[in-house]
Amino acid sequence: MMPTVVKMEVSQETIIRAVKGMRKSVRRVFLEDLIAATSPEYLQSIREARRDFKSGKVKAHHEVFGR
Repeated sequence: MMPTVVKMEVSQETIIRAVKGMRKSVRRVFLEDLIAATSPEYLQSIREARRDFKSGKVKAHHEVFGR
């Protein structure tokens, strides 16, 4: 069975208003997912950061800035 597809126009203003209306924690997750879904460079930077972390190429905040 074919899934039903519904297409509709949504203005940028409507999307922005909806995102602003989200709880802060939900908005943060939504925006991160949106960036990940639309930016291969973002996903690559996450992969590199994870690789650097696993290999010990990073320093803790207190090591860099003290306290």
